[in-house]
Amino acid sequence: MAKRFSWLRQSSLTRSISNSIKACGLGRRQFSSSNKTHQASDLFEYTSGRWIYNDALRHAERRQTFNVPELKRLAARSVQHCEEDVVSLVKLAEGGFNRSFLIILRSGLQLVARIPYPVTEPKSLLVASEVATMDFLRLNDIPVPEISDYSATSNNAAGTEYIFMEYVQGINLGDIWFTLTERQREKVVNGLVQLESRLLALQLPASGSLFYSCDLADNIPRVPLQLQASDTGKNFCIGPDMSLGMWFGRRRGLSLDRGPYNDSLAALSAGAKKEITHLTQYGQPLQPLQRLKRELYDYKQQSHLEHIATLNTFLQVAPHLIPNRIPDLQRPVVRHPDLQPNNVFVTPDLEISSVIDWQHASILPLFLHCGIPDSLQNYGDPVSDCLQVPALRDNFDDLGEEEQCHEAELFRKRQIHYLYFAKTAALNKCHYEALTNPLSIPRRRLFQHARDPWEGDNITLKADLVRISREWTRQDPSKETGPCPISYSEEESAEYVRLDQAQEEADKQLQICEDFVGVGSEGWVPVEHYDEAKQREMKLKADALKAAESEEKRTRLEENWIFDDFEEANYM
Repeated sequence: MAKRFSWLRQSSLTRSISNSIKACGLGRRQFSSSNKTHQASDLFEYTSGRWIYNDALRHAERRQTFNVPELKRLAARSVQHCEEDVVSLVKLAEGGFNRSFLIILRSGLQLVARIPYPVTEPKSLLVASEVATMDFLRLNDIPVPEISDYSATSNNAAGTEYIFMEYVQGINLGDIWFTLTERQREKVVNGLVQLESRLLALQLPASGSLFYSCDLADNIPRVPLQLQASDTGKNFCIGPDMSLGMWFGRRRGLSLDRGPYNDSLAALSAGAKKEITHLTQYGQPLQPLQRLKRELYDYKQQSHLEHIATLNTFLQVAPHLIPNRIPDLQRPVVRHPDLQPNNVFVTPDLEISSVIDWQHASILPLFLHCGIPDSLQNYGDPVSDCLQVPALRDNFDDLGEEEQCHEAELFRKRQIHYLYFAKTAALNKCHYEALTNPLSIPRRRLFQHARDPWEGDNITLKADLVRISREWTRQDPSKETGPCPISYSEEESAEYVRLDQAQEEADKQLQICEDFVGVGSEGWVPVEHYDEAKQREMKLKADALKAAESEEKRTRLEENWIFDDFEEANYM
């Protein structure tokens, strides 16, 4: 193994990019999206931003036409009004999967129409599941917007799927997240933990996602819930798992077991089995999708068969990952799929008034669904990992302005991480028990990477298996799970972990490059900052090419430049 990957000792591509960034002068660019007023001609197009690469493809994925007058009429009818009562329909927001419109009626009533993009699939199930999830949560006193009507198909007068819901009043937490005081942060985190405590207390009979039974075709399995929607009498049920990776690309056309899952092993194994089925039918050798990692693989295509073998090893381990002696950790629970500040609204005194965007919400066993939300966690920092009470440096007042800003932001991250853990210990004991269970973090990491769509990376999942075999020995959870069924030699273990760390370093380098250019995920940038970002990207590329150590490396770098257009179809 060590000989096979002997070329991975130092990445000249990463070094070239790092040197060019230093030459330019590294500066993090943070842009917010434009608040400009959209014209009627923009209703069908994505206008909030552009992408530094594959821009035409991203816009095509989000281009959605519909019958505007009919959407107005249907929206008005959903709240017992007529089309003439509609004063305006304007674009409100554009997210990763949906476009939202604000509809204002003559009476002053406001509601939101949410329409999925063409790329958002499977539309009918996603719309139906989100509606049922929000209705179910609202009936259980979870603060979510009230839905007035929906269509899970485009077979209607508007010609599109839609959800009509109340327009949430209040302060978007994302607008004030970085300006909160220490005391305010504590109140907000306390509220989020209380919200999650109420979510985790809901009793659910299986894993999967929530639906109304009438929205599922007869051939789709479901597990009924006793609770009915009081205003309609419609029956809730648990249907297929709507997690994004279970339906990504060509996977949505496969005949798979996506739930409902009646036991922990089925929930734990379904993602890996999905990926094995997909790779068996459609798989082909690929270079890593993340182009900065390609040099680590010597620009060679990686075999999908190797990943299938690793997935089968995961399935061998899976039964041993279940905490059989703690039944409560196997209880199915629902959580928000992306509990981040932009999806939370608060009152002026910072009480949570509503939580939005429940698309892709899933129900999983608690030992798989536990964890600190991404926007609150600060793993990888020694203070946060040890759960020390964070504090500013003693000499904070003596630091320069830039260093003070850095230290203040570090303290903010550490405080939020610590507060979430401390509040969870006090207010959500079942979640705290799951978080502190032996193997909790490596088990969830392994589960997630086994169900992720394969993107030419044959190291991450193997490294996860190595790490969990090490943790098995170190933490001795054998009384709970039995002996570890896999083992690796010391040399093999060290090599897999080293390779994985090299890939993580490539991810960090990509983040540095994105920060320097001023783009977000997939190269997104607000429209008004596109030209500036493009100029910075062109200079970064020119300087990186200039810094290349040989003509061959210069050619490789240009062929695999991280911000150039490229063909994505094979990764779907």
